[in-house]
Amino acid sequence: MIYLGIDDTDIVGSPGTNQLARKIVRRLGRAARGAIVCRHQLFFDSRVPYTSQNGSASIQLPDGDHVPRRELIDSVREEMREFFVEGSDPGLAVAATASADMIAFAARVKTEVVSQPDARRVAEASGCYLEGLGGTNQGIIGALAAIALAAGGDDGRIVHVNVWPWPDEFSGVQSVALIRDRGVTDIRTTTGEAFAGDEVDVGKHLRPNWRGGRIVLFVEPPERPGSPWRAQKID
Repeated sequence: MIYLGIDDTDIVGSPGTNQLARKIVRRLGRAARGAIVCRHQLFFDSRVPYTSQNGSASIQLPDGDHVPRRELIDSVREEMREFFVEGSDPGLAVAATASADMIAFAARVKTEVVSQPDARRVAEASGCYLEGLGGTNQGIIGALAAIALAAGGDDGRIVHVNVWPWPDEFSGVQSVALIRDRGVTDIRTTTGEAFAGDEVDVGKHLRPNWRGGRIVLFVEPPERPGSPWRAQKID
């Protein structure tokens, strides 16, 4: 398994970090088999520079270690440079695992303001590749945090799996069987119980969560009796 983290790759009005993550997955080809892209919500505060809601992205690559690490990094870096928008501050992180220091750092990034020197110290001590690719390089903070959050298995909203098409027309009311065919391993209610229904309104896009190292969709009761249960948006 190889984890990639990216952040601060866009500006207002430009394509977002999630779109870049999908482009990276496409570029990596066979190395991205089984890839999962997650959006991670970081500390949302006026003291933290962000484009919209301060989310970073992780890309899990189960087959990523079958590619020489330098080759993988070079390919991702090239895609990020082609995507670069003046005014953005992109960062890239790459690692095979997350150390205890990385996990503690990620927890801080979700709740407080941290600095680039903090990120660089943690990455160096943990053997995690970390690079700024333009602007102020502020994106290294969210990129490093994204790796630890994905590796921890309990954080993030899934925005892409490499078997999903893009653009993706899977929306609205869908059968549980088709949802599971999309890789969702568990469907649970807001109270944590297993969902027993046959259909779910997934909304505009299917956006399950990364919980317990699995793809989990949380659902809530309908607003009107007789309507399908609805996917619940959780970061």
